[in-house]
This record gives sequence, C-alpha cells and structure tokens, in this order.
Amino acid sequence: MHVLKGIKNVLMWFEHRLVLRETFWPIVRHPVPRSLRRKVGWMYVLGSTAMTLLFLQVATGIALSMVYVPSAGEAYESLNYLNFQVPLGWLLRAIHNWSATMMLIVVVLHMTQVFLAGAYKYPRELTWMLGVVLFFCTVGMAFTGQVLRWDADSYWGLGVGAAMIGRIPYIGPALVDLMMGGPMVGGETLSRFFALHVYIIPGILFAALGAHLYLVVRKGISEPPEVGNEVDPETYEEEYEKLIADGEGDPFFPGPMARDAFFIGFTLLFVLAIAVVFGPDGPGLSPDPANVAVEPVPDWYFLSLFAVLALSPRSLETYIILIGPIIVVGVLFMLPIFAGRGERHPFRRPVAVLSVVFIFLALSVLTWLGVTEPWSPHMNAWTGDAVPVNIVKRLSPTEMQGAVVLQLKACRNCHALDGIGGKRGPDLTHVGSRLDRPALVRQVVQGGGNMPAYGKQLTGAQITALVDFLHACRPENRPPAVVPTPGDGVEGPGKLSRAGP
Repeated sequence: MHVLKGIKNVLMWFEHRLVLRETFWPIVRHPVPRSLRRKVGWMYVLGSTAMTLLFLQVATGIALSMVYVPSAGEAYESLNYLNFQVPLGWLLRAIHNWSATMMLIVVVLHMTQVFLAGAYKYPRELTWMLGVVLFFCTVGMAFTGQVLRWDADSYWGLGVGAAMIGRIPYIGPALVDLMMGGPMVGGETLSRFFALHVYIIPGILFAALGAHLYLVVRKGISEPPEVGNEVDPETYEEEYEKLIADGEGDPFFPGPMARDAFFIGFTLLFVLAIAVVFGPDGPGLSPDPANVAVEPVPDWYFLSLFAVLALSPRSLETYIILIGPIIVVGVLFMLPIFAGRGERHPFRRPVAVLSVVFIFLALSVLTWLGVTEPWSPHMNAWTGDAVPVNIVKRLSPTEMQGAVVLQLKACRNCHALDGIGGKRGPDLTHVGSRLDRPALVRQVVQGGGNMPAYGKQLTGAQITALVDFLHACRPENRPPAVVPTPGDGVEGPGKLSRAGP
C-alpha cells in the first residue's frame, strides 16, 4: 500500500505541474462513431500502427547512429561492425530495416483504405493532403536509408537518382551538385544523405504528423460509408455531430484504442520475428564502380519504377521522369478538391475501385518484371570481348595501356567497341571525334548522366592512359574533336532501368 501511495503521489506531483490530464484526456476520450466497432473497426488500426512503426524507427535509428559512421571510407565497415561484432547489432539493424519496410506497406494500405472509404472528402481534405506528405516522406526515408547502406546497390541507386534529377531543365545540374555535395559521389554525398535521413525528412515528417493528428481529432474519424449516404458540405458536419452525440459515439479510449493496441502489439511481434529469421539487409558488395562482380538491384519498393524506365522507349524516358511525378503528386493532392463530395461507399464508386485494382496489379507486374528482367549492361563483356584488332593496330603504347584500363575497369559492360560490348552507353568506337580531351577527362573523372564518377577509383596515370585511348578512338584520317557537341557525353542517354559501371 505504501508503494502504491508513493507512486500515486509522484504522479500527482507531475500532474499538478504539467496538467497532463487536462491536455491529453480530451484527446484520448474524443468520440468516434460507434459503427466503427460494429462494422469495420479493424480497418481503422493502420494509421496508429504506422505511427508506432515510425517511433520504432526513431528508437532503433538513434541506437544505430551511435555506431554508424557517415563517412565514405568508414560507413561500409561500420555496418559490417554492427553485423558481426556489436552484440545484437545485427538484430538492431534487422528491426530497423524490417520496420521501415512494414511502415511503407502499412502507410500504402492506410491510404488505400482511406481512398476506398471516401474518407478524404469534406471536411477532411487537408487531413488527406497531410497524409500524402507523410507518404512521400516515408518514401524519402526509404531511399535515403538505402543510400546510407553504402554498398553497391545504394551506390548505383544514388547514381540513377542523380541521373533522373539531372534531366530537370535549367536547374537539374545545380540540384545534382547540391545533392552530391560536388561533382563526384563521395564523403560529402553520404553526409548530406545522412542529414536528410536523420534530421531533415524526419523533421518534416513529425511536423506533418502532428498537424495530421490534430485534424483527425478536430474533424473526427470518418464513419464507415453507407450506400446512398452522400457527403454534402452544407449538412455533413451537423449530421456527424448528431451521429456521435445521440448515443452513436464511443470514446476512443478504451474501446478503439484497445483494438489499436492489440494490432500494434501483433505487428511489433511480427517485425521482431521476421528480423530474427531474415536478419539485416546487407551491406552487400562494396560501392566500387570498377567491381565487375556487382549486379546492383534497387530495394523492392523501387523495382516498379525501374521497370517502367526499362520498358519505356528511350525517347520517352525524360518525359516520364519529369512529367510522371508531377502527375502523380498533382492527382494525389487535388483529389479531395475535385472529388470532395458525393458518394463514399465503394459500391457506388466503381471508378475508384477499378483504379485501385489497376494500380496494385500494375505495380505487382512491374515489380515482378523488375526482378526478372535481364541486367542491362553486358556483364561478361570485360572478359569475353577483346578490343577490336582494327582499333588496336593503330594505338601507341600509352593508348594501349588505356585500352587495358578500359577492359579491367569493366567499361565494356556498358560501352561497346565496333558494336561489341554493353549497350547501356553509346558505342565508343568514334568517341574521339565527338569529344575533345578536356571533355573526356571531365566525363571519366566526374561522371554524368548514367555514368558514375571514376575520379576516386582510378589513378592519375590510369586516367591519362584511358583518355589517350578514348581520344584515339575515331575513324582513320579524321581529326580529333576540338569542341564537344552539346549534350553528347561518353555516358550517352542510356537506359535508367539499371545503374551499371
């Protein structure tokens, strides 16, 4: 008894100073439609589950940051140190990884449920828009988290992301430089993505989450849709207040909140189970663009995007990259503006139901194609295809050394000579007649487009020899290029379905 009385006194001491009951009690007791419990209450647990997974991400992320070193030279080793030397470090990384995956899945399901139930309609338009912001923040956390893994997959994913941003007219190159922290992927790049992943995106996410929860409490949780019950802005709020006041409302605590807590507990146990069984994700091979054993693949939630770019005609790539995201963002944000009233029940909204079916079916097929599609670079070119004799016979000793560098650094996986080799980048047979020596040096050292920067993987002598060889690659009796043709780089337009050396 004395112990319980002491605990009560401590709690009351804090209550008198923080006034927690007065602040939070109305929130946990705010009324929700009783029909949630009678009909589809379990469909309304996804939002709180996603929020809990976010808190789990923060907790495990803080613990990981105590060991992880956001440095290009040490990030890879610090992750291996977590996996193999820190007690239960592998489990911590696995929980962080799988909770992130589960959070993305739950957020998508929650948005789908809200869309099908028409819960984005009046007066909850802004609640939906903030939910869209939370969705894109979640995707941003997923991408930046993949980069922080700092293995071959993350290195090439970053390269493809930079290539996509670089196609934005006028400001593209400046944005790429801002994102990379310079002309090459390096320590500055990793530091910036660490800041994005740990500070900037979480800050936006928590601000949007706070506003989202505020609106959920102020505007209430939408009642399950009924056939024939249309949303009319003139009468809806009055009808909703009457619904939750005339014996048809339940306080959020303890009923619905207990249901949420049960599902959250089940989800956390499931995350722990798959973390123990499957372990952490990587890191895989080291982020070296000259590593010929690398077959980088993006994380599963980006496979559909890469499949779209792989299957699209090259002439449409830039339009898909630049216009596609604008259309998606615009549709999601403007949906409640143009469809904020009328029927909510899915049976009366066949277009909405068919849209969801089509989107999920398309994403599933594209993801499967992303997994099974052949790797775009010709990964055996560096060993199986020699430099054509008609090119070798006119090379000087230094240029011959450059040809050796071209072979050993896997350039032939993406570039062909006389049509033999990879098809990702342009054929290099006549590159010396298109680009002058300074342009070749910039392309090799800094990269660009789909081509990574090799400035930190090649010595000065290797760069000189390679540029000498490329400069000599031109038809006989044709003078070398003096001024590079605008937009014509060694990297070429290239397909963005895969990032290759």
